[in-house]
Amino acid sequence: MATRKKSSSKMQIDENLRRAYQDVLDDEIPERFRELLAQLRAQDHNRRAERDGDGDRK
Repeated sequence: MATRKKSSSKMQIDENLRRAYQDVLDDEIPERFRELLAQLRAQDHNRRAERDGDGDRK
């Protein structure tokens, strides 16, 4: 019977963790984070363009 209780408790904990994780996945990304990601992508794009435009490619 103790094994069944542990098993039931573990299953309940697992289900609660799954629900909490799914809630996080379902949340929208805040606008500020999207803006920051766009800025980082632009910086990365500019760095690659500068590097590739320097004639380093052979």
